Amino acid sequence: MTAISPLALPDVLLITPKRFGDVRGWFSETWSRKAMSAAGVDTEFVQDNQALNTKKGTLRGLHFQKAPHAQGKLVRVLQGAIFDVAVDIRPGSPTYGQWAGATLTAEKGEQLWVPRGFAHGYVTLVDDTMLFYKVDGLYAPETEGGLIWNDPDLGIAWPLDGEPVLSEKDQILPRLKDLGEVGF
Repeated sequence: MTAISPLALPDVLLITPKRFGDVRGWFSETWSRKAMSAAGVDTEFVQDNQALNTKKGTLRGLHFQKAPHAQGKLVRVLQGAIFDVAVDIRPGSPTYGQWAGATLTAEKGEQLWVPRGFAHGYVTLVDDTMLFYKVDGLYAPETEGGLIWNDPDLGIAWPLDGEPVLSEKDQILPRLKDLGEVGF
């Protein structure tokens, strides 16, 4: 049976599918509409994405898409390990501006459900880390947004040894207080 637990933000779920192993290796059911629906997640995925990060300390995020193309994400690690973060940016939410994070590893198979209305980001904990994630909304670059990873108002405790490896785009994202109106 899959274990599903809310994190510090109750809409962000840590999902750990059970693995059934024998001398050949193991088998795991990584997505079950029935199990997720029972946990309050009733979504239809429309796209799968995969990313390879060659260097430890690579930080991607914090990203989101605004309405009408908001996305929920189910993230898992195929190789390596990450610290995965979701930040509540839903206007009027009682947990607006708060974050939750979890370590996801290929070894244990944990997954993170990041609902619509949350910014998402991660940092790699080892070299050559590969992620796979399902999204419930198609990519729409005209609705992309983001928050700077080191916003002091968020206070995310990234497990970094020195400065992260960032894209040019991720280096110039705004702080939460400068985000402006975001609709979901």
